[in-house]
Amino acid sequence: MVEFLSFRDGEASQEPSVTVESFTGQSNSTAVRIEAGEDARELLPYLDRLSLVEVNFPAYTDGRGYSAARILREAGYAGELRAVGDVLVDQIVPMRRCGFDSFHPDKPLDDAAVERALHRYADVYQKTVDGRRPVWAKRHPEIVNG
Repeated sequence: MVEFLSFRDGEASQEPSVTVESFTGQSNSTAVRIEAGEDARELLPYLDRLSLVEVNFPAYTDGRGYSAARILREAGYAGELRAVGDVLVDQIVPMRRCGFDSFHPDKPLDDAAVERALHRYADVYQKTVDGRRPVWAKRHPEIVNG
């Protein structure tokens, strides 16, 4: 069973995260946790000092964390971006596409199911922050920003 999954080189951050409110009010933490409903844009002025951003998914149906990940990655955040909470195996691939590079689900995931999910499709359809060219851009190389 998979309790933690990381796609980063090196060790995953072990630093305890603080709330967004605590983080913006102090100067010594390098790990923060975004709860559902909090705005990731509050962290944009501090991206250079963050080593870990955890994004909490209180329910698998709550998709706000995907937006938080994309906002941070598009703004240039290069540190560890961890999905925590109610993370399901079928969410790992789209979460990776939005920029998540580590996962700590509430419930362990089946190893074989994770492996199948990660290798199910060779091509992707939407452009996102992970750098993979969508299949339509492969078919139409004349489109520059695919």
